[in-house]
Amino acid sequence: MNAAYEFDKALIEQVMAASTGVDWITDEARVDRLGRDFAWFSPVLLRELAGKRADAVARPRTEDEVRRVVSACARLGVPITVRGSATGNYGQCTPIHGGVLLDMSGYNQFLWVRDGIGRAQSGIRMGDFDDRARPAGWELRCVPSTFRSATLGGLYGGGFGGVGSINFGPLASTGNVLGVRAMSIEPEPQTVELRAPEALLMHHVYGTNGLVLEMEVGLAPAHAWLEAIVGFDDFDAALTFSDALASAPGVVKKSVTFLASPIPALLAQAVPHLNAPLSQAKHAVLVLAAEFSEAPFLQLMREHRGTLCHRQSAQDVARTKRTLVEYTWNHTTLHALKVDKGLTYIQSGFVAGQHLQQVRALEKLLSGEVLMHLEFIRTKEGAMTCSGLQMVRYQSDERLNEIMQIHRDHGVYIANPHVWRVEDGKQGSINRDVVATKQRFDPQGLLNPGKLRGWAVKEQVLHAQPGEEVSLATLPSF
Repeated sequence: MNAAYEFDKALIEQVMAASTGVDWITDEARVDRLGRDFAWFSPVLLRELAGKRADAVARPRTEDEVRRVVSACARLGVPITVRGSATGNYGQCTPIHGGVLLDMSGYNQFLWVRDGIGRAQSGIRMGDFDDRARPAGWELRCVPSTFRSATLGGLYGGGFGGVGSINFGPLASTGNVLGVRAMSIEPEPQTVELRAPEALLMHHVYGTNGLVLEMEVGLAPAHAWLEAIVGFDDFDAALTFSDALASAPGVVKKSVTFLASPIPALLAQAVPHLNAPLSQAKHAVLVLAAEFSEAPFLQLMREHRGTLCHRQSAQDVARTKRTLVEYTWNHTTLHALKVDKGLTYIQSGFVAGQHLQQVRALEKLLSGEVLMHLEFIRTKEGAMTCSGLQMVRYQSDERLNEIMQIHRDHGVYIANPHVWRVEDGKQGSINRDVVATKQRFDPQGLLNPGKLRGWAVKEQVLHAQPGEEVSLATLPSF
């Protein structure tokens, strides 16, 4: 353990004594479970995070309770790791150096919605947020496949985008996050409202540089969403249909998911109620489109020789509580792993305008070992492309790294999901402004310690120019 984070575990009792009224969990089995997310998708992370756990879990429900826990930890030098609903994939909520796991899922009030903007406390579940916003005609712009349980703050702290990113790009796109209210980790905690773009400095850094209390986000018009599965016998026909539908400006849609063979067959085994429709599809495209766009959607399907294998209206979804959203993004991986535990996955970003050629080349090169799963999205700049959550038949760490390098060699961006430090998943660079934000909000370095490489060399990093990314190659080894 880094000496900077060593502490007397007896201090946990002092933190608890200073936080009367807060719900605390100390049972070892429950503490261990609450500090786990879906990092087990990766055999690498499963191995590297084994045995890492908190010493106790605090579950505050009010800002005053959050403040008391934070104040006590700051006074006593006890690490804090923030948790939403633990639906992430990189061990974001697994403490590397013990301490307090701050479970924010009880801090979950919906605050307001107006004129296409909504605000809520960070622990609100995204499904609950939408339930509150839809009567006013709005919904969240993008949600993960885990929307029923995932929290708004959890997506912000550890996520990328999701269903809806086909229209609005990733969460970091301008206009999606408008502001956050954050608390500093100090003996006398301060709360600060950060407006965009400064608010994005706490995005996707695993809660290492600030404790977010509230979020203000842009919303999308709420529609009745038709859900469908379109089957194809030909890989390229399915791919070109997916791209044509995603790009069609006159078809209002929320999601287009491309699943190449043998993924539909794996899902058919894992999901009984979809066995019949998925068994009809060698390659499948999962679609969410506005019900009023059904006719043009079907027109495109016929033009690309697809077959409608499954259809359910928004009313059907509401009645059955079954949605295709839960078979997209990394839920696809989850269901496939129920059938084949030898699978893992990678995360990739294809170049807009070159994405179809890149997909075809990699399918030709790696078919059978890498199973093609694509989510069609817009880039931060608005161009249509696709993001991959390809499944991989795991052989070894070395081969997994080779596969990711093959993608890079084809010009495809890889966000490595087999690492637990922030910068290691971001192509080997340290963001000076992210480190400066941690200096401002977490001067003792107590938030999720060990996950932000830049903090270990903050003096060197902070001498860089604002906005400058610092290559890991120029820094001492960690």
